[in-house]
Formats: sequence, structure tokens, C-alpha cells
Amino acid sequence: MTLTLIILLFAILILVSQHPRYGKKPSGERLALIQKSPNYKNGKFENQSFTPELAEGYSFSKVFFDFLFKKVDRKTPTDIIPSVKTNLHELPVDQDVLVWFGHSSYYIQLEGKRFLIDPVFSGNASPIYGTTKAFKGTDIYSANDIPEIDYLLITHDHYDHLDYATIKQLQPKIKKIVCALGVGSHLEFWKFPKEIIIEKDWNEKIELDQNLTLYTTPSRHFSGRSIDRCNTLWTSFVLEANNFKMYLGGDSGYDTHYAEIGNKFGPFDIALLDNGQYNPAWKYIHNLPEDVIKAMKEIKAKRVFPVHNSKFPLSLHSWDEPLIKVTELNAASENPIPLITPKIGEVVELRNENQEFQQWWKGVR
Repeated sequence: MTLTLIILLFAILILVSQHPRYGKKPSGERLALIQKSPNYKNGKFENQSFTPELAEGYSFSKVFFDFLFKKVDRKTPTDIIPSVKTNLHELPVDQDVLVWFGHSSYYIQLEGKRFLIDPVFSGNASPIYGTTKAFKGTDIYSANDIPEIDYLLITHDHYDHLDYATIKQLQPKIKKIVCALGVGSHLEFWKFPKEIIIEKDWNEKIELDQNLTLYTTPSRHFSGRSIDRCNTLWTSFVLEANNFKMYLGGDSGYDTHYAEIGNKFGPFDIALLDNGQYNPAWKYIHNLPEDVIKAMKEIKAKRVFPVHNSKFPLSLHSWDEPLIKVTELNAASENPIPLITPKIGEVVELRNENQEFQQWWKGVR
């Protein structure tokens, strides 16, 4: 009976792993191109600096045990997260705005173009649907709420940034996709035409039109949708318009790349920085709050939007700790930088440096 159960469980695992949501690893001409990248070494992509999977003093067994059994006060809110449902279809395209969907998903209108970054509207942030659910009140947008998109930007292929269900629902609305090397393998497997996929290494320039330029820049992270890690690249972006510049940071731990990007492209009118789902055990791949404060100074940001928070319970901190800590640390720092902290769905006016935001998380249990 035990052997039969083991065989049955193994068969189920094999069957589940064949679902298209897991994507497809690079092969053929794409893999040959990847192997020429200076960032691809020893059969995988590597960060600029040596990046261990866990910080010193931590073991996989302890981290795994803590994740399963450690009690965390208010890891998931009991209240409904407050939000605003802005009708994106009715936003005049000539308005330069940003609308955040929680975590690291957001919509940008800039210079008459519509951008969508790392959309996740399925209410789930894991390969197994229903296991990592969005907080109550955060999953208010769907593919139907999204207008036609000029450029879909994907920072990397983790499930909380590249969601199969969402991408497939959005497919008829997407004109072009910009992603890092290797990620196009998933997208082609999901029946996106090869000609609409712009796949780049770090430090490349893409002239979108006469008014908009996009640059791919490093981040300190990793990739993978199965046991195979780092066979696709992760990236951040610099989006440059007329007299306006944004840093779209993606997931990243702290490293020298912030200062390098700040010196090369800064100052930035707005920088979106990874601030949430952190842990000292994986400080090399996700900024701790104190890292965000250092990064925002080094990137030379005029305003900073702390993202990667307030939607999914992916780490062992209270759900509102990232926003509380970054707000307090910034206020206590020398020359604090204005923070952009909208509710989900609230319109951020990109060129309005005087726009103010509430600390909406206060009082939410």
C-alpha cells in the first residue's frame, strides 16, 4: 500500500510538472546566444558579485523549518487592505501616471505609451495555485481592467513576477514584450510571437520611439521556475523620457550596482526599489529596509517608491513591517527622500513632485 501511494504521488508530481505554467528552459539558438553572454558562466547566469543562496550562519534546513513552522505575528492581515479602483480604460493616455497593483506589479503611462510591469492578477504567487494567496482586498484588478499595452516589461521569471494565468489572459492586449535573456523561452512556449519579444542582456539600450528609451541594467537576484536555477537572466530597467527618468528596480539585494547605475544614469525622478519579503537569511537577493535607504541615496533618486510588499506572504515578517521600517528609517536619515506610498489602484502623478500620500497601512490589522 505504501509503495502504491508513493508511486501515485510521484505520478501526480510528474503530471503537475507538465503544466505549461512552469514554462520552458532555453534551448537551441536562444541557449547559444545566452552562452555568449559575459554574465553566463559555468552553465548559469551569475550576479556581478559573488552571491550565496543563503547568508552566512544560515542553513537550508533551518530556513525551511522556520518557513513551515515559525509563528509570525500578523504575517497575513486580518483586515481587508484598503484600495482604490481606478478605471485605467478611462485614463487619458497623455497623462503621465503610475498605478500600483500591489507587490511588484504596476502600470505606467508615459509619453503617450502604456507599460505594464510584472503583472500578477491570479491572486497567487507560487507554481501551485492556491498555496500563496493574495491578501484580502489586494486582488482587485484583472486582465479585463487593463487597456491595450504597448510594452510589457518582465524583470525575471519568478512566479510572483511572471504569472502564466495573467500573461495568457493579457496576451491579446500586448503589442511588445521586453525581458532579459532566456525569459523569451517561456513566452514563446506560451504562444507569444517571437517577433514581439525583445530579449536583452544587461547594459543594453532599446530605443522605443523618439521620446522614450529603455535600458537594461543589473540587479542582484536569481531566477528559475523549477529546480533549474539561473538559466534565465534577471534585470532592472531605466526608463528615460523627455526630461524625466525612472529606475524600475525589480527584485534585488544590495550591491555596488546601485551606485554604478546612479552614477551612469542618475539622478532619477522616481526609483522603484525592492522593499519587502526580505529576511536576513537571504539578504543578498532582497534588500533589507536599511539597504533600501542606502540604495535610494546611491541611485540618486528624487522620490522613491518602495515595492515588493503588501500583497503576498512570502517571508517571515509582519505584512506591514516593510512600509513601517522604510518610512521610519528614511525619516531618521540625513536628507530624507520623499516616499511614494499609494494605496493599490491610486493614481501616482509621475511629474508631480509635490503629490502627497497617506500612510494607509496604519490601523490595518
